[in-house]
Amino acid sequence: MFIDESGHLMMPFVAKTWGLRGETPVLRHRARHRQKVSVIGAVGVSPGRGRCRLFFNTHLNASVNDRKVAAFLRDLLRHLRGHVVVVWDRINSHRSRFLRDWIDRRPRLHAELLPPYAPELNPVEWFWEDGSCHELANHGLDELLELRRRVQRHGRRTRNKQDKLRSFIRASHLPLRL
Repeated sequence: MFIDESGHLMMPFVAKTWGLRGETPVLRHRARHRQKVSVIGAVGVSPGRGRCRLFFNTHLNASVNDRKVAAFLRDLLRHLRGHVVVVWDRINSHRSRFLRDWIDRRPRLHAELLPPYAPELNPVEWFWEDGSCHELANHGLDELLELRRRVQRHGRRTRNKQDKLRSFIRASHLPLRL
């Protein structure tokens, strides 16, 4: 399972869009830029079966710290059988003493670090980009709960698209067999 964290602000990511000739599209929003939806997600492949999986959790107005990562991993272990290898970046919460001790107490769970400054190797980064540049771009929402619903809807839709999940893994240029 490849794991990463991301955040979506109430101030929307502005992407190119179409408009009527001579009428520039205007995106109105309440720039409550400090409100956010933090997300932790995992994209993985089942060995032998080649089935891709996506898991995610959202948090309102809170960053994903080592405690939230441990809770996510606990939920992940409930859904997956056998040994689980987690591959993630080198942010402090992934290398904290608390999380290392927590992982050491779970014999089914193994953690590996990606090389420094290599987000392109993590398939979850492509999931974030897909959401930010398409589903969640230009949203102009007023309510944080609506943003959270959109983030969750994007995750649920993507979870059911094997081709899209495979494309995230292929885009990472990792030597994985699908």
